[in-house]
Amino acid sequence: MRLYKVIHRAPIRVAKITTKRQQLRVKRAMVALKIALAQEKQETKEMLTIYRRYTQGDVSKDDLRKANAQFVDILKGLGLGVFAVLPFAPVTIPLVVKLGQLVGVDVLPSSFNMNKSLKEIDQLIVDEEQQHHHVEKSAKSDVKPPVKK
Repeated sequence: MRLYKVIHRAPIRVAKITTKRQQLRVKRAMVALKIALAQEKQETKEMLTIYRRYTQGDVSKDDLRKANAQFVDILKGLGLGVFAVLPFAPVTIPLVVKLGQLVGVDVLPSSFNMNKSLKEIDQLIVDEEQQHHHVEKSAKSDVKPPVKK
């Protein structure tokens, strides 16, 4: 019966909608990854400045705990990086993460455990596309036609 419904509807329209849905899903995943990596980068910079201040002797215990937690996050990322190099990485990484959840071990770095809603991620995508479109428009307006002599 489901096949009949798919064929009975406009198949081209269904294919277009399915393609658009997949593209949006990939965009959301890429934006979420970009956000997580940017957060991880910022936290790592803070960690390095805290460790530099630690060598000079002027750092609080709270800051040192924060830096050590970030160092553990980096080690978690490196541990997953080993699986990314191996064959069948798209299968092994989710399997390792799921096994970690079952056992009660947090395998992912803290920035990848974000709870952003789809609306927030969609808004970031729209903002990024508008900014990109604005840059293209301004680049086109800067180009002047050649002068004929």
